Amino acid sequence: MKVVNVHQRLLHASPQQVGALIDALASPADALWPGKIWPRMKLDRPLAVGAIGGHGPIRYVVEAYTPGQSVRFRLTAPAGFDGWHGFEVLDATPAHCVLEHRIEMKARGSGLLFWPLVIGPLHDVCVEDVLSQAQLSLGNEPRQVPWPAYIRLLRWLVSGGKRLAPPFSRSQHAR
Repeated sequence: MKVVNVHQRLLHASPQQVGALIDALASPADALWPGKIWPRMKLDRPLAVGAIGGHGPIRYVVEAYTPGQSVRFRLTAPAGFDGWHGFEVLDATPAHCVLEHRIEMKARGSGLLFWPLVIGPLHDVCVEDVLSQAQLSLGNEPRQVPWPAYIRLLRWLVSGGKRLAPPFSRSQHAR
């Protein structure tokens, strides 16, 4: 099964500011990945081609990196996911740009069920939270993307029964 999954968010910040968020991925200064609620992105060394890591059960190696612009990770696990995912700064003007996250892969074997039933739905919500975290880190009001009941159930199951709240709840941003 071919999977092409794209998430984009218009950010009111310079492409250099958004590129800096990409450049800090998996570092102590990471302000893009919402590591308080999703498994942290970890790499065996600073972001560079050849760095190995992942988040949760997803494993990958950095196969392409253009500082301040884009990063592409080649998927290495779980089994049945053959392809890549990455971030890229697009459609830039001095005052705004689009941050895109894209997956292009083929799901095979157990991935044919694992993607649509578990990883795909979790991925979609996680990436929307990443994009909201980008907005927050850049001083923009984050767009709230509610967690559907199915995601809350999956998160509860994988957390061993801990109640986890979405990181960008209405109460956090009520004025």
